[in-house]
Amino acid sequence: MQFGVRLPTYAWPDLTFEQAARVKEFARKAEDLGFDALWVVEHFLVAPGLYGAVWMSPLLCLAHAASVTSRIRLATGILVLPYYHPVTLARQLQTLYYLSGGRLVLGVGPGWDEHEFASLGLRLGERGQRTDEMLAALRRLLTERHVSFAGRYYGFEDVTIEPLLPRFPELWVAGGAKIKTSLSPDKPYMAPAVLRRIASAEGWMGRGAGSQEMVKGDLAAIRAYLQAHGRDPGTLRYGHGNWVHLVDANDREEALRLQRPYFERAMGTHRSFEHLQRSYFLGTTREIVERIADLERAGFEYLVLGPLGYDLEQLERFASDIVPHFQRAC
Repeated sequence: MQFGVRLPTYAWPDLTFEQAARVKEFARKAEDLGFDALWVVEHFLVAPGLYGAVWMSPLLCLAHAASVTSRIRLATGILVLPYYHPVTLARQLQTLYYLSGGRLVLGVGPGWDEHEFASLGLRLGERGQRTDEMLAALRRLLTERHVSFAGRYYGFEDVTIEPLLPRFPELWVAGGAKIKTSLSPDKPYMAPAVLRRIASAEGWMGRGAGSQEMVKGDLAAIRAYLQAHGRDPGTLRYGHGNWVHLVDANDREEALRLQRPYFERAMGTHRSFEHLQRSYFLGTTREIVERIADLERAGFEYLVLGPLGYDLEQLERFASDIVPHFQRAC
């Protein structure tokens, strides 16, 4: 199992300059501790169907992190493609790629929050087709000159984004089943369009809003789809992102009591605490390690751990209390 971490870019209502400054501290510390990549979340409005928090601009935060690191990879996890235009996004991605020395990893998804879509004058029902058009356009814009594109939603002629990238960034596609609620349109199963999108990528990032069994079921569905469509399932990397807050408690009920305010601040109280326990990494550290081990046995090889605030101690605990359980002797 390889580990990345989510860069804490929470835009709390009471965000201070001191808290925001910890983005750089966190990035440096994550690199020093040997994590593979920093991943950034995207939601520019509070999304009550899933989160009670909102995050700062993902690409700006990755550029911020790039300025104080030299080795750790910088990953969008995930970028909601329909919120952008392919030409302007290509320029932003190209800039980040060169500013970071080629450390960019492109994680993408179609989004799901209807309020965010409406705020941008977009229809939620177009999200899948827009995402696919964006990917098709970006693949050409970042690696070809004099690109013309005529899609249903995006069109342009003779565009060149100099300098070109030597290759398209490593692509991770997010998606998967989600525990059903009245607050979100997503279904408790893997949609065929999402399977097709994942099949075109280097990696899949399973979502944290499903149950443990849903996440493992998604992996099995992807393997079966790839096998049925002529791609070796072993050529895709299988990842999962989840939220975690480690506490000093050996009793589950005590651990949950200590974790609850952190999770409810970040996730909101729109879903029950029992619902949060089904989706996210709650409980004692031993229980969390076993849940990760269960994912590893199912075939997951990459995990992104998400802190619930700007506390650097949590990052250090991830490195000392979780990662060593999954290191293999050479």
